[in-house]
Amino acid sequence: MTRSNVNLESTESALVALKAFFNIMAQWRVSEKEQRILLGKPDDLTFKRWKIGNVNVLENDVLVRISYVLGIYKNLATLFSEQRQANEWPHKLNRAFDGDSALNYMLLGQTVHLREVRHYLDAQL
Repeated sequence: MTRSNVNLESTESALVALKAFFNIMAQWRVSEKEQRILLGKPDDLTFKRWKIGNVNVLENDVLVRISYVLGIYKNLATLFSEQRQANEWPHKLNRAFDGDSALNYMLLGQTVHLREVRHYLDAQL
């Protein structure tokens, strides 16, 4: 195991993280192209393997990105009583993100953008 790769306790743990991510993406209606950006732009083959559950090791950056998405999802579930509202929020225009949607802000592609959306929602709780 290298410093840049985290071998989770088991491949099952990595699979659970990715499965949760992909389930959230389906609920938010995020395209595969956008999903790849949110995951840090893995190559096509890697992304396809992840989608079908073929994963052994996830880089730390990918784990951090998934963690932010999970936190955003959790915060939205806390803030909105209806799942529909929570799932629409990432697409809504928001002054906090220069008048753009949180999703488009996250799609700028850097981990910091995911972190800032998460922190924005943390502050709303």
